[in-house]
This record gives sequence, structure tokens and C-alpha cells, in this order.
Amino acid sequence: MQVLPSALTGEQIGQIRRDLAAVRETGGALWEPYFLALLADVYAQEGQVEAGLATLAEALAAAQATGERWAEAELYRLRGSLLLQQTETPQAEVETWLQRALDVARRQEARALELRAAMSLSRLWHQQGKWKEARDLLAEVYAWFTEGFDTADLQETKALLEELA
Repeated sequence: MQVLPSALTGEQIGQIRRDLAAVRETGGALWEPYFLALLADVYAQEGQVEAGLATLAEALAAAQATGERWAEAELYRLRGSLLLQQTETPQAEVETWLQRALDVARRQEARALELRAAMSLSRLWHQQGKWKEARDLLAEVYAWFTEGFDTADLQETKALLEELA
């Protein structure tokens, strides 16, 4: 399974919307949550929190309607990441969404999504001064991987582990 790219820019919003429209025209409802997650990720990177949260609500509704759950962990992780950008959101709520993402990814044995959820949760704990918890979680998940160390997610994980050492 391909993990959602993390280097999208705002100029790609139009392309994602066109792709989403094409998916809907062809009856590919199972792909809607994926494309909506891509769009929400772009909004998150652009600091457009409300647009990202609205897009995620649409994605979660689409996943519920189809019963398709393969992007569920990423949807929860993105929700937590977007809520973290809102200063008025309690960090406990953010942590709940990130923990939910981690739990779903583990249940589905989706290692790449588990890594992304663990990274997000570890970053939050790092900000909270919970360095040991962050390092323990990240080291556990990182240890699962035997290849792909040149990918952005594993390189970011390694860098954060070194910072937490």
C-alpha cells in the first residue's frame, strides 16, 4: 500500500480535486477517502486548518458509507495533526486522535501507517517533555523495518530518534 505523500503543495489542490471528481464519475467510491486525505494533507501543510478538518469529515463519512477502512489510520492521524495546529484544541484531544490512528494501524498491521502515527504521537510527546515515552514508542516501531531506510518517513524517524537519544 502506498503511503500518502508528505511533500504536496497548495498548487496541487486543483489536481487532487479533478482526480477526486474523476473517481466519483467512475463510481470509485472506495478511493474517495484516499484522495480526500491527500487534500486534507495539503490543507494541513498550507495551514488551512478549517478546510483540512472539513475535508477529513467528508473523508470519514465516505469511509463510513463504503465500509472501506484502509485509509482510516491516516485520516485519524491527519485529524490529530490538524487539531494540533489549533491553539484552542486541548492536547489531550490531539493525543486521543493520534493514539486512535496508531491503534488502527496496528490492528490492520499497516506498518507504514503505524510509523506515521507513531511519529506524530512522538512529536507531540516530545513537545510535552515526554522524551522517554516518545523514544520508546518510536524505537519499537522503527525496529520493525528491515528496508526502505532511504524513504522520507524512515529518515525523519531516525532523525527524531537521534534527537531523543
